[in-house]
Amino acid sequence: MTPITPRPAFFSVLTVVFGLLSLTHSNAVIAASPDQVVVGNFSIATPGEPFPQGWKPLIFEKIPEHTQYDLVKDEQQVVVKAISRQSSSGLTREISIDPKEYPVIAWRWKVENILQKGDVAQKSGDDYPARLYITFQYDSSQVGFFEKAKFETIKLIYGQYPPIGAINYIWESKSPIGTIVPNPYTDRVYMFVTQSGSAKLNQWITEERNIYEDYKKAFGEDPPNISGVAIMTDTDNTKESAVAYYGDIVFKKSGKE
Repeated sequence: MTPITPRPAFFSVLTVVFGLLSLTHSNAVIAASPDQVVVGNFSIATPGEPFPQGWKPLIFEKIPEHTQYDLVKDEQQVVVKAISRQSSSGLTREISIDPKEYPVIAWRWKVENILQKGDVAQKSGDDYPARLYITFQYDSSQVGFFEKAKFETIKLIYGQYPPIGAINYIWESKSPIGTIVPNPYTDRVYMFVTQSGSAKLNQWITEERNIYEDYKKAFGEDPPNISGVAIMTDTDNTKESAVAYYGDIVFKKSGKE
């Protein structure tokens, strides 16, 4: 599989975090039913084999050490295992999903340790043992004149618009669950503390979020289409290590009743 490697100029214009995923056009085939869209069907894969169709490494060329991702069997399920040692990279998939039709995202994850220096409010602590990254397609009606000029410049150079914004669901070290803050690098990315601390280490946790409502909480407006999803375990800022596991990722029309 071919890694996605963001160019340095891209980072200088919209920062490292905002440039994470240039995912705005997708022809990927996604497993779907009337009630849900499975974008991360890791459980049907084979341990040690390539990742399911559409999933690609996300590599940052300015970061020399990359997180290792492998398909493994854990508790009779095939999942993604991530090992990060002072490193950063992700796994990403381009998608095109209307959050008005599929507003709920569900996934499973497990972490073995938290990061002692992790801090969602600081650039130096912007590392997480586990995070789920969702990007949203550029919509010119949602930005002002100067922001629109930035997006048009990027499109002129790279042939497509970058995402208008993103949400991160994170496993944080200290901040309380429910904390919502902008990423320390850019207010185009909002961090939602979904798990925190060490109380649930080494346990599989099933999460469910209304991404439509979360986007409105973060940005104060209705979301455009979802353009990409990524999983990421990173420790390059804190210079620590982390191990995490990720299960299937599904968009649904409705949540738990």
